[in-house]
Amino acid sequence: MSTATAPVTGSGTIAGTTPPKRRGKVRGSADAAQRAKPVWAVVTWVIVVLFFAPVAWMVLTSFHTESDAARNPPRPFAGLTLANYESIFSGSGKATPFLINSLTASVLSLILVLLLCIPAAYALSIKPVEKWTDVLFFFLSTKFLPPIAALLPIYIITQRIGALDNVYTLVILYTSMNLPIAVWMMRSFLAEVPKEILEAASMDGAGLATQLIRIVLPIVSPGIAATSLICVIFSWNEFMFALNLTSVRAATAPFFVLSGVAQEGLFLAKLCAASTIVSLPVVIAGFAAQDKLVRGLSLGAIK
Repeated sequence: MSTATAPVTGSGTIAGTTPPKRRGKVRGSADAAQRAKPVWAVVTWVIVVLFFAPVAWMVLTSFHTESDAARNPPRPFAGLTLANYESIFSGSGKATPFLINSLTASVLSLILVLLLCIPAAYALSIKPVEKWTDVLFFFLSTKFLPPIAALLPIYIITQRIGALDNVYTLVILYTSMNLPIAVWMMRSFLAEVPKEILEAASMDGAGLATQLIRIVLPIVSPGIAATSLICVIFSWNEFMFALNLTSVRAATAPFFVLSGVAQEGLFLAKLCAASTIVSLPVVIAGFAAQDKLVRGLSLGAIK
């Protein structure tokens, strides 16, 4: 009498069955991952609180009086007041001109950066020019020099041409400062545009301008939003050139924050209120563009 034997695989197990040890390992790793989820959630919240706590303390201190803000140890539950914000937007030291100067310099420099970086990135990605890697390295090499090293020549040039304390001087400087970063970012976004779409549009008779405006720009709009937000943040927060090249007419918002530090001492509550006001536009812009920002920063990450 003959007995039927089940086929045996090369690993020594019967075909159609799962090795008990491997099944146990898979189940054990899954259980360990499930147990680790609450731990990682707690760690994430701790990190978020550590990052957010100084910002929350700054906002809370901006609603305190100067005497309460200067107490040591501090009194987080002291009385709240809007006097610091009222002093910022009223009287001789109001913040409105500084905010307008920052907004003007940031927006105008952003427009110039986008007008220059998008065609440059298009030529370096979709229609690559000869030795395009050398061109990219040249853009990156302009960021090797620390800004403080270029301050003295820039100051002498702007002084001789009569461009000190002029907001348009800041526009030019912010454009040159952000352009290399914008070209690198937009080049990585434009490199993900399918070439087949552009070839089909070219066969249908679409010119270069039509391809760029009606096809390429809608595809990379999240990347444009991400690049724009980065450039706005850098321009809005720039302090060194604004401090040394402006004084009254073209002083920007970071320059206004210094009003909380006077010869009479440190006005901590007013300083926190000014910092909160100066930070709000960037935070609002980030929240408004957060969906496109996430899509733009992850563009090309998954193929």
